[in-house]
Amino acid sequence: MAPMALVSVLVLASIGFIILLTSKFRVNAFVSLFLVSLFLALTVMPEKDIVKILKDGFGGTTASIGLLIILGAIIAVILDKSGGALSIARYVLSKTGEKKAPAALGITGFVAGMPIFCDSGFIILSGLARSFSSRTGIAMPLIAGVLASSLYSVHCLIPPHPGALAAAGIIDAPIGNLILAGTLFAIPAALSAYFWIKWITKGKGYLPAKSVLPENQQESVASPPVWMALLPIVMPLLLISVNSLLTILYPGSVNGVVRFLVFTGQPVIALSVGVLCALLLVRNGGMNSLNSLFDSAVEKAGPIIIVTAAGGMFGLVIKETGVGAAAGELLSQSGVALLVPFLIALVMKTAQGSSTVAIITASSFVAPMLAQLGLDSEWGKILTLLSLGAGSMVASHANDSYFWVVSKFSEISPGVTLRVHTTATIVMGITVFACIMIASLFIL
Repeated sequence: MAPMALVSVLVLASIGFIILLTSKFRVNAFVSLFLVSLFLALTVMPEKDIVKILKDGFGGTTASIGLLIILGAIIAVILDKSGGALSIARYVLSKTGEKKAPAALGITGFVAGMPIFCDSGFIILSGLARSFSSRTGIAMPLIAGVLASSLYSVHCLIPPHPGALAAAGIIDAPIGNLILAGTLFAIPAALSAYFWIKWITKGKGYLPAKSVLPENQQESVASPPVWMALLPIVMPLLLISVNSLLTILYPGSVNGVVRFLVFTGQPVIALSVGVLCALLLVRNGGMNSLNSLFDSAVEKAGPIIIVTAAGGMFGLVIKETGVGAAAGELLSQSGVALLVPFLIALVMKTAQGSSTVAIITASSFVAPMLAQLGLDSEWGKILTLLSLGAGSMVASHANDSYFWVVSKFSEISPGVTLRVHTTATIVMGITVFACIMIASLFIL
């Protein structure tokens, strides 16, 4: 093993190479992570069984999050294809009124975004956003910014989104508790963005959407009842919440009812129940129709699983070098424990654009430090993951594909998108981290 100072330099350089390969040279994320992992392992610890380390890191992460990503993708695809997401949006709008269209789409984005990736969710709902803007005269940057930030808030903090899910597997944190805590902390993220966007767009002369397509497909979709659209989202959250509560109140209980509820509240089972609820939305229930939906979901999930597993592989290589534990000892007395994951994820996100890659890479670096940083308790791990999520929000700009989805599907210029959307993501990340620091005073 090389001297620790040299190892530290090589590990930092490997993170820099991942940023360079994925952002500057646009190399596929899996290829980048694999090549850098192999290079780092060969350079730092040639005496170890490198192939086994790579396989264990890749396979262990796949075992932790593979099923959850596939099940989450099935729910997301069904909500998209069935019009379930649009049904939720229209219901919320009917309760808030058209003049409160930004708030309505913000609520919709927050709820529908739990199982749906932020870019997919924005594409699905962008037609409604433009329609609401055109009909009400509300500036399109305001409506689009609020929708984008609400989807983004849950995307960065809550499983089954791949970044949070993979990081939970790397850090070995309870996913059920992360879902509940992530949902709670996503609320101030979405609210801070809402008020920021209202303020920054006020009096700037921004215009509403000029027009909507006369035959907008999203407006013509025959949406299912809203209660059916909400079931695939609400049921898994409810089952996981019951599981967490019963685990605290009745640890190790042999009562049959308690054991059944604890079983159904495990994330894999809870999301499976969510899939069954989502199938109620499928009007044409023939096998060909169902297989088409399943194929689409698996096609979406496959690349995500591969990238997240590669992140786990990189993480195990870093862990085996011992640099994380050494850095943890150095930082353990600094009083900035939670600032470490936040800043690493922030730098990764801002540099290369992907929140998922940022969270995975940062969690791989932070995981070996947890004991030395005093964050190896259950809640320490949860707050670490939330800090990673907060850092991965800052900042969505021109190197982030979501930035361009927001700009193009809203038909607003990149300059306006930078002023509204990008600044909102900075406000969100800082707000969430401030809330995390306050919470840490009481639970750490």
